[in-house]
Amino acid sequence: MGAEALRIAGVARGPAVTIQVDGRAVPAFAGESIATALWAAGIRRLRSSPGGAPRGMFCGMGVCQECVVEVDGATMPACQARVADGLVVRLGPA
Repeated sequence: MGAEALRIAGVARGPAVTIQVDGRAVPAFAGESIATALWAAGIRRLRSSPGGAPRGMFCGMGVCQECVVEVDGATMPACQARVADGLVVRLGPA
């Protein structure tokens, strides 16, 4: 799946913004899911399982909890959290 796979061509988007992911500036569009912004930026590993296996977006609807990240200090699924300018995201170890 290409980097733009979660962004549908021709669909109106919010304004371009920047989020911080583990100290790295990542371009995004206001209102899209954090998972979409991370995928488009080439970030696939969002955390690791307790055994060290990579975890990332799986179900895309917040049920599986595989894409849980820390957003401005709160833990939540990246597929359910929306992007806003200046958002701070931390990827987790487990």
